[in-house]
Amino acid sequence: MTSLTKMLSLLEHFDDRNMTLDVARAAEIARASRATAYRYLKELTDAGLLAASVDGTYVLGPAVMELEALMRQNDPLLNAARGIIRRRAEELGVNIMLCSYYGSRVLCADLAWPDRSVPEIYQRGRSMPIFRGAMAKAILANLSDYQRRQLYKLNADAIREAGLADSWKGFAKAMSDIRSAGVVITHGEVFDALVGVAAPVCDVERRVLGSVVFVIGQARFETMNADELSNVLMQIAQEIERSLALKLSLAATAHYPPVRAR
Repeated sequence: MTSLTKMLSLLEHFDDRNMTLDVARAAEIARASRATAYRYLKELTDAGLLAASVDGTYVLGPAVMELEALMRQNDPLLNAARGIIRRRAEELGVNIMLCSYYGSRVLCADLAWPDRSVPEIYQRGRSMPIFRGAMAKAILANLSDYQRRQLYKLNADAIREAGLADSWKGFAKAMSDIRSAGVVITHGEVFDALVGVAAPVCDVERRVLGSVVFVIGQARFETMNADELSNVLMQIAQEIERSLALKLSLAATAHYPPVRAR
């Protein structure tokens, strides 16, 4: 592991339960001396990724907020989906979440939450379990065979613990079944008493970018027609994909204007 990798690994410490970092914990994470850990913290602070707090600990710095704002302004999937999920959530009275996939992470990218009977437990930027919940399974099922094989090789134990499969063959079959169905429904896999109904969102070359998800209380879900929900969700996913394709096409045209005849 390089010094740069060790330094950047300190940023992985931060989550809902850990919003500060001290030198001792930094030394543990980086497997380095306190002097080296302090140097890593100083370099991250100089870069704006961390900021020193009054009690001698470190918190996330201003550069993180600046980068997040830039991403929200310029992320193609987010821009394509933002208006759609808000409009459809209000029409249906159902909570909708947009998730993005980044290599080994599934993140909540955006959400529209009209049904306040369900607590707003998700937040933008929140990391989701990669092997549990409809939002993740819809993405996993639509990865390439090579991507799934690599994930399985690196995470066979976690996949088994999540109850997905005990073997590569079983994992491949489970993912194939989800992909064929187009929609996956899970009950209480991430939060108790909540149902997730998810469909993948892909680019024009059918590479999966993320998923769009209905988040519904179990009691309410039992009064609804699951097939109708699935069909509506697939329509929303297709609407997002069309919007994304149009925005990317317009962006390409703007960057490369056609040559005019003289």
